[in-house]
Amino acid sequence: MRHTFASLAAAALLLAAGSALAQDMPGEGTTVYPASTDIAGEDFQHRILYRALEDLGYTIADPSELRPETFHVAVQTGDADFNAAHWKVLHNEFYQESDGDGDLQRVGALVAGAVQGYLVDKASYDSGVRNLGDLKDPAVAARFDADGDGTADLAGCGPGWGCELVIEHHLDEFGLRDTISHNQGSYDAIIADSIARLANGEPILFYTWTPYWVTGEMVPGRDVEWLEVPYSSLPGGATGETMFNGKELGFALDSIHVIARKGFLDENPAARALFEAASIDVNDISAQNLKMSDKGGGEDSSADIDRHVDEWIAANRSAYDSWLEAARAAQ
Repeated sequence: MRHTFASLAAAALLLAAGSALAQDMPGEGTTVYPASTDIAGEDFQHRILYRALEDLGYTIADPSELRPETFHVAVQTGDADFNAAHWKVLHNEFYQESDGDGDLQRVGALVAGAVQGYLVDKASYDSGVRNLGDLKDPAVAARFDADGDGTADLAGCGPGWGCELVIEHHLDEFGLRDTISHNQGSYDAIIADSIARLANGEPILFYTWTPYWVTGEMVPGRDVEWLEVPYSSLPGGATGETMFNGKELGFALDSIHVIARKGFLDENPAARALFEAASIDVNDISAQNLKMSDKGGGEDSSADIDRHVDEWIAANRSAYDSWLEAARAAQ
């Protein structure tokens, strides 16, 4: 009888230990397939979530690097489980086309306060170029001509990101096709040329967004200024607040969210709760992105970004632990 009681007690202890482990590591035995992006500055927010998922026991597969129009489809079709770079307004068309709120789900609000717009060098702004519509005048546009074709060169948005659709719409809407050339391609290479031209005292016209490192390298109010647009107009009848600090920027003020496959969320309530709880300050991402730039020290290796994640978690330990607690409670 004593042996039986001892066996039962040992079994109870093992069961309790197993239950505790299951609660602490609800993702044990599950591999997550993320879709990242082709923008290096968005690695940071993804890796913070990867770390949290690993702390919950999940295994993270090598992420696919896709552009926004593609990663929405990949998540919806099951080629990936989630992505953490979905802009609610900017990417809404991609979202709806990929069965948004059906097989594809928008979860939580990872980053608030995302801003986009057009900027010029401060000298040009101070001399009177304050509105994108000013460049309808060929003489004004010619100030920003870098390649000698007589039109202003706009350092623009990469194909497939979503922002290029807004820019192309503005060029038509505001009658700027004849005076502005929208330069697309590798954004970092294009913006590097703009930075070099600014350093040489030349006028520049460019598109950028936050969170990203560009506004840390060329600081609004000091080196450059945000331009207004003639009036608010978004493609496809989209709506959103486009005023920022009293200026009509022409791009909706936005928030960045996780999108995930519905089946994955249903099967992994801990992951769903993590995505719902996670929140990263927009300025923290911009600051990390600046570290990756040449001006910030060029800390852009994979090991550097992992170290930045370590540092962010250490500085935000209480909030980070609260995400994990919410995930474990959901499981």
